[in-house]
Amino acid sequence: MSVRQKKQELLEAMQRARAMEPSSFVPNKLLDTLIQRMQLKNDAELCRVLEVQPPIISKIRHRKLNVGATILLRMHEKSNIPIRELKELTAETRTETPPTHH
Repeated sequence: MSVRQKKQELLEAMQRARAMEPSSFVPNKLLDTLIQRMQLKNDAELCRVLEVQPPIISKIRHRKLNVGATILLRMHEKSNIPIRELKELTAETRTETPPTHH
């Protein structure tokens, strides 16, 4: 199998995997789960508990910012939700870079 065929096969596999992901997912799932489990009222309270500025939570909620390791760790420390579970909630929020064609 040529390098070109292998690359094409890999691209097709990635597209199939993306197609199987829930297309309606929004990062609200993670934030809403935190608010619910920590018995908070809203994003403002979540910001205070996590000790982050409101624009951080807003940017995550509006898909302008990915959940980084630092905030993920803080979410774990403040909520006692296992990191594995938090990562599962955030898995779909990560944006994938489109494959480059040479």
